[in-house]
Amino acid sequence: MPSAENTKRKKIKATSHFKRIMAEHFLEADSAVKDDSQKVAWCTSVGPAELLTAFGFKLYFPENHAAMLGSTRKSNDYIPIANAAGYSPDICSYLTSDVGAYLKNQTPLTKAYEIESIPKPDVLAYNTNQCRDVQEWLSYFSREFNVPILGVNAPKAVDVLEEHHIRDVEEQLKSMVKPLERISGNKFEPEALNEAVRLSKEGTTLWREVLETAAHVPSPLTFFDGTIHMGPIVVMRGLQKAVDYYKELKTEMEDRIKNGIAAVEGERFRLYWDGMPIWGKLRPLSEQFASLKTCIVASTYCNSWIFDSFDPNEPFYSMAKAYTEIFINRSERIKEQYIADMVKKFKIDGIIFHDSKTCPNNSNARYGMPARLRENMGIPTLIISGDLNDLRCYSEEQAKTNIEAFIEQLEESKGE
Repeated sequence: MPSAENTKRKKIKATSHFKRIMAEHFLEADSAVKDDSQKVAWCTSVGPAELLTAFGFKLYFPENHAAMLGSTRKSNDYIPIANAAGYSPDICSYLTSDVGAYLKNQTPLTKAYEIESIPKPDVLAYNTNQCRDVQEWLSYFSREFNVPILGVNAPKAVDVLEEHHIRDVEEQLKSMVKPLERISGNKFEPEALNEAVRLSKEGTTLWREVLETAAHVPSPLTFFDGTIHMGPIVVMRGLQKAVDYYKELKTEMEDRIKNGIAAVEGERFRLYWDGMPIWGKLRPLSEQFASLKTCIVASTYCNSWIFDSFDPNEPFYSMAKAYTEIFINRSERIKEQYIADMVKKFKIDGIIFHDSKTCPNNSNARYGMPARLRENMGIPTLIISGDLNDLRCYSEEQAKTNIEAFIEQLEESKGE
């Protein structure tokens, strides 16, 4: 194995555009709290953002805030505070990080944007297509702020997506209209929802096309780039800003391919990452893989915001379908086939499964999937134990050693 090099991820030029619109997103929500004519809605990340946007709400996503807590490595200051308030250390560390930060009256938005506190919501909206935790999370803040909470309770572990699944969620989405009219003070305008879904469709299509540039050898971007640049498709779905941003990012990735620019210089191995990022360790992981001339070219996580089923001509039905068919909400059989297809599409040499301690719904190493993929596809797999935010669950030295051994295994299989 070649000696490790202190190799860093190549900078993406569009990052300045990214930083500007993300700042605008948070500052607009902060301003809305101070403006009686503007309402703020909190929304789960894979939730009914388009419907809220159609009513004119400024949106805030607590999962995005929790990821900021993780990436700034502040979560472990806050998780024990939420634990002391009665929230188990075994539940989602996004939730416990966020609740703990609230109880301590601190936020990374202060350092990043000089925003004093998270924006007070006028309504909270969730979709349990991810997990029950998001409902409990927003319910906590509904009680704290004494504001209404609305939500969708999605069918779980869907194998074959059937019409009754979609119609059930569609009716739940439609039932949110009347309460949102009362809370927003605005009458529901079908044209506004059509436009929000149209822009979401365009934005998510562009995001997919950005991610698919990584199918090129060598790849122009990495999973670690994706965890950053997915921001607009999470918090700005239904807005022109996201569309404009991903047009620029796609062009940059296509230029990299045209000019032979690799995200990882001398790319030798191509990996797939399944599960949540380890937010507080993205930089050292990125640098380790780059030093091993290994590029993580695709992931389950970054693809979570690709919604090909959006259709502005059938907004409620297509939102119901798109939000119910997501990977995290599917059966083991569907998930396994999805990953197998990604392995072929992106020319993957091996798969890393992150078994995130407090995020069982986004951990796919617990029911034999890695072993089945090894047996059925002959694809090497590695399981890393850790967590999305709680770094007490992660051994950096052990992970580093296991990754090095995994790359040695790939070298041996390729005869290098």
